[in-house]
Amino acid sequence: MLTDNPSAPRLSRPARTYAQMPRFQRVKVSVLGRYMLSDRREFPCQVLEMSPGDAVVVAPVAGAVEERVIAYLDHLGRIEGEITSLIDGGFRMDITASPRKRDKMAAQLTWLANKDLLNLPEDRRHERVVPDIRHSTVVLDDGRRYNCKIIDISLSGAAVELAVRPALGTPVTLGRMRARVIRHFAEGVGVEFVSAQEMLSVVQQNLRMN
Repeated sequence: MLTDNPSAPRLSRPARTYAQMPRFQRVKVSVLGRYMLSDRREFPCQVLEMSPGDAVVVAPVAGAVEERVIAYLDHLGRIEGEITSLIDGGFRMDITASPRKRDKMAAQLTWLANKDLLNLPEDRRHERVVPDIRHSTVVLDDGRRYNCKIIDISLSGAAVELAVRPALGTPVTLGRMRARVIRHFAEGVGVEFVSAQEMLSVVQQNLRMN
């Protein structure tokens, strides 16, 4: 569960005009996470574009303009800010951060953008094998659960026979591993693990159904 510290002092922030907003270059990314609105409701999200100063967020509940948002994103950790505008299927938000944190975020975003450009959906840098455990489960973020059959796996992802085709970018859990859908094919989907695994034996153990 996302948390906010109500005891922390909160400084009122004067409204900023567009001319006062810092200029940052957004990059295209695909980062999964969760966010919390000011009423403490939590939802999954996906960030499609981001800079050290703002982000474009795909979200099931958009909130209201100027509403405070706290999010925890894969690879990037905690960010917070306010909704600046609503878009179809989500919102744009500014990001409140110290100069040091913005510098760190810029480096992380550069790495993520290059990773997305260089790692093709069928990333073959890791050996792909047919696992000993072939049957597992895929759980969508809304809780729907499906039995699946593993075609092959690697340290970074898997090809899965599946009766449904979740949209590209959909967060899923394969066995015990968080992942996202990165491609469709005739028999099912390809998923990429949120965090690359260290050993294939660990991957196979994590394929066990919960």
